[in-house]
Amino acid sequence: MYQQLIRTQQFTSIQEAQAGLARLFKKADKKGNFLQVLRNNKSLGVLIPNRVWDSLIEDLEALSSESYLKEIERSRKSKRRYSAKQVKKELGI
Repeated sequence: MYQQLIRTQQFTSIQEAQAGLARLFKKADKKGNFLQVLRNNKSLGVLIPNRVWDSLIEDLEALSSESYLKEIERSRKSKRRYSAKQVKKELGI
């Protein structure tokens, strides 16, 4: 998840954020990323569109589920492996 977050990070200046916050949110939402707001190359905070925020919350909730974590652990111990083709067929993709 961490690497995925880094790929979706963009940077903006505080001046640009002040000049057009709604436009920045719209642009970030369209690209599915979040914006690190900087002033003098120092981070002030992060702007996260609702779609990205909802996805993060969903991931955090899943990772806090004891049954989900046990299922991951069980799966990792299993010797059974599935090809991408098998997974796509199972999911109907």
